[in-house]
Amino acid sequence: MTSFKDHFSSQSKHYAKYRPNYPDKLFQYIASLCEQRTLAWDCGTGSGQAAKGLCQYFKEVIATDASEAQIATTQTQSHLTFRVAPAENSGLPNNAVDLISVAQALHWFDVPRFATEAQRVLRPQGILAAWTYNLISITPAVDEIIQTLYDQTLNGYWPAERKMVEDDYAYIILPLMEIPQTPAFHMQASWTRDQLIGYLSTWSAVKKYVHMHQKNPLQDYFEALQDVWGPADTPLPVTWPLKLKAWQNDA
Repeated sequence: MTSFKDHFSSQSKHYAKYRPNYPDKLFQYIASLCEQRTLAWDCGTGSGQAAKGLCQYFKEVIATDASEAQIATTQTQSHLTFRVAPAENSGLPNNAVDLISVAQALHWFDVPRFATEAQRVLRPQGILAAWTYNLISITPAVDEIIQTLYDQTLNGYWPAERKMVEDDYAYIILPLMEIPQTPAFHMQASWTRDQLIGYLSTWSAVKKYVHMHQKNPLQDYFEALQDVWGPADTPLPVTWPLKLKAWQNDA
């Protein structure tokens, strides 16, 4: 049995502040796959970005995370409830859920046990939608610096599960009917240099590097970012390509 790996609790407030928002078109598409829109379960919700996006499409949204610290940063709304629960043991009733959403979290789960839980709670024809994103794109010069940080300085500091993100979840197989050819989506933002640094600081590999060396690896890249960014308060467009995979419970 794989135990819960909590890479984010110690920086939950920063995680909530700097993580990007998902596009509404993503939620529109996912909702369109569902025959009913009574209950959605957002699993591995983190600070709740995806759960909030689902609220306008489902009568009720239950959002869970194994991290108490992450759930502590959230606020329950009229038809959105946050709970502490692992992905593999949600506590939800059998055959009750129209949609399970997993935003940038499936790689942290014990996937076989989660798949069993998903089959248990999904209604017949219910949908499981999981998406991930890899490195951001800003400008060629900034992108090169981030790629060097990722490939060289942080090489060996990423959890093994990160490989699933790099592969766009291509090799994750679930005992459900996969929906082919899902559309491409992108997240977009406009960030200053300090906002970028704040976001990079939420990376689990940066956290591990700091813990091991008592030094922030981003310090070595600050001057290079200064040179290519321009004035620190100048906002630049930021894009994350999203990879969505979806399955239907054909039981």
